[in-house]
Amino acid sequence: MVAVNSEMIPLGSPRPAVAVIDDLVVGAPASLVMFLSNHCPYVRHIGRELGLITQRFAAKGVGCVGVMPNDVEAYPDDAPDEMVITARGYGWDFPYLFDESQQIAIAYRAACTPDLFLFDSAGRLAYRGQFDAARPGNDVAVTGSDLRRAVEAVLAGGQPGADQIPSIGCSIKWRPGNAPSWAP
Repeated sequence: MVAVNSEMIPLGSPRPAVAVIDDLVVGAPASLVMFLSNHCPYVRHIGRELGLITQRFAAKGVGCVGVMPNDVEAYPDDAPDEMVITARGYGWDFPYLFDESQQIAIAYRAACTPDLFLFDSAGRLAYRGQFDAARPGNDVAVTGSDLRRAVEAVLAGGQPGADQIPSIGCSIKWRPGNAPSWAP
């Protein structure tokens, strides 16, 4: 398992124009785009709490979308039929999309799973960082505290603080010849 940090693109950046995601979050007071993987131990560690917290976000109108960008030929545990099983097992009620071309991950500059991007109602990046401080094996409780505070700030009409801790997780598994120049 190779741990990679998220890219931490500049706050205020516009949400990348990706029609399938735009259609799912139109009119939302905030939108959360999450890059996830079925096999990643970091995602598996937060999976159930992610399901619970996104259900609460959705009840407040937040548009939540999961994206699975990995090469499924090299990582068959991430295949679309396995995505359905994973989503059901964790209670993920949000759309969980397969990014077969990996163009969504490239547009967002996603680097790892989980990689979380929260946008305000104007489609500007308000938060890109960790779910919370829990990691596999570190004995910190999984609470979603960092993401929860960020969503609450955006829903209240404010902005989360700029001092955000990068997400850490498994590197995106790029298809041969598909890795962008900035990818680890």
